[in-house]
Amino acid sequence: MQFGVFTVGDVTVDPTTGREPTEHERIKAMVAIALKAEEVGLDVFATGEHHNPPFVPSSPTTMLGHIAARTERLLLSTATTLITTNDPVKIAEDFAMLQHLADGRVDLMMGRGNTGPVYPWFGKDIRAGIPLAIENYDLLHRLWREDVVDWKGRYRTPLQSFTSTPRPLDGVPPFVWHGSIRSPEIAEQAAYYGDGFFANHIFWPKEHTQRMVGLYRERYAHYGHGSADQAIVGLGGQVFMRRNSQDAVREFRPYFDNAPVYGHGPSLEEFSRETPLTVGSPQQVIDRTLGFREYVGDYQRQLFLMDHAGLPLKTVLEQLDLLGEEVVPVLRKEFAALRPAHVPEAPTHASLLAAAGGAKDSTVHAVDDVTGKAPEVAR
Repeated sequence: MQFGVFTVGDVTVDPTTGREPTEHERIKAMVAIALKAEEVGLDVFATGEHHNPPFVPSSPTTMLGHIAARTERLLLSTATTLITTNDPVKIAEDFAMLQHLADGRVDLMMGRGNTGPVYPWFGKDIRAGIPLAIENYDLLHRLWREDVVDWKGRYRTPLQSFTSTPRPLDGVPPFVWHGSIRSPEIAEQAAYYGDGFFANHIFWPKEHTQRMVGLYRERYAHYGHGSADQAIVGLGGQVFMRRNSQDAVREFRPYFDNAPVYGHGPSLEEFSRETPLTVGSPQQVIDRTLGFREYVGDYQRQLFLMDHAGLPLKTVLEQLDLLGEEVVPVLRKEFAALRPAHVPEAPTHASLLAAAGGAKDSTVHAVDDVTGKAPEVAR
């Protein structure tokens, strides 16, 4: 099972000091968090994608490429790649390039995003959000698997004899997760392709997540990819820890109360009771996280949100120490002991490569416009 952290990259005032980090400081902090994640033994770092204040991660592949050059083992992912407003051709090119630079340590999570104004900024209509997600991903899926693509759809210009470059590393596309909070159509899409389904799992009661994951598992089996319990599931989560649970609650309360997303709403106690948010000791985080399996089944990836709401970098790094040293080792052992042998691990480039029968040279050579042959043959 994979464990890691995801960030939304918000620039938020620290309510205890009144200080707001600069964009530069926040971007550098995200990099520091990724490096710390590898240092403490986590598997995954994922960044969101936003194109509006108060968020900074507008170019995930730029950030992940930089982190790839500074890490050796960490798997680099996205917490959302906007399949609705990004051009599928550019996604295909950018992530294949990142895949080569990171030697395969790349996957990505598709999502529609939750910021309505982004759609017109990129020439799209939010009312077509679901159809855009379906059509754009169909094209992206083909671009990574077909050397030459002829395509026509509703939402972008047609493609004629188009080859996306570079080709995926070893001929194996990056693994794709489809992320959703509330859209059953996205669970259906993930199941149709046999891709992973990532339930955000940070705002809704467990019953909602249980229904969404259950639908995905049912449809995954329907499309013949395996049994329902073999479907590839990921979950989000929010935690804040101190060795003493009372200290954790006291320290985190002002950040919760003033957070841009859920501040000035339900109390910390109400939110912790009704959602997976866990504020307490490392043991409480372990117990709560192990409980996720009771209503979603065995799953492959657990990502935690730990750097939001204005928390200072020093505090976040302390959280990562606790996560890597006290929480994740226990979770790895317990989840591994509970998982049946037929339930797969999370996909990696190595496992996908093995399933494909090994690497192949995916280079596509140019052809002469007149002869249709490679230039050296035409000469």
